[in-house]
Amino acid sequence: MSEHGRFYWNELMTNDVEQARAFYHDTMGWEFQPMPMESGETYWLVPGEPMPVCGMYQMTSDEHQGMSDQWLAYITVDDVDARVELAKQAGATVMQGPFDVPEIGRIALLREPGGAMIGWMTAAQSE
Repeated sequence: MSEHGRFYWNELMTNDVEQARAFYHDTMGWEFQPMPMESGETYWLVPGEPMPVCGMYQMTSDEHQGMSDQWLAYITVDDVDARVELAKQAGATVMQGPFDVPEIGRIALLREPGGAMIGWMTAAQSE
């Protein structure tokens, strides 16, 4: 498990995943590996060792309406549910409450008081 308070993951939320994949392939040399999501959509991973470099997905839900493409960073926290409660008390807006991603961990998306979007996650325990 990653250490509490450290940046852990980055993902690109995009309105045009094919354009973004082409850009990063052409400029960074990234190759992409599809990972089907429960929603039926595809999450694209950039393979790396010991773990993938980053991920990206197409913004399709109503909550993404009107949003421009943006990178989202995730910070590891010791208990995402408890930390979200602290964040609310400190003035954050919860954009998506804690939810589980099988084999990845528990995640929440917040907008901190200054307006920046951030993801917090408690990684799944490795066997």
